[in-house]
Amino acid sequence: MWLLLLLPFIGLLWIPFYNAELPALFGFPFFYWYQLVWVPITALLIWIVYRHDLARGEK
Repeated sequence: MWLLLLLPFIGLLWIPFYNAELPALFGFPFFYWYQLVWVPITALLIWIVYRHDLARGEK
């Protein structure tokens, strides 16, 4: 489960992947909205790992 926490690092670490202006979303270039989408995804992944550890009694 802890490997899920690597997804945001992998998704945001490779900057040439999302260093583009298009496709735009509501006037925001891809570079900005791609990073903003990762905020709730990261929060969800942290919650999933936390709940999994809580259920196993590790906390």
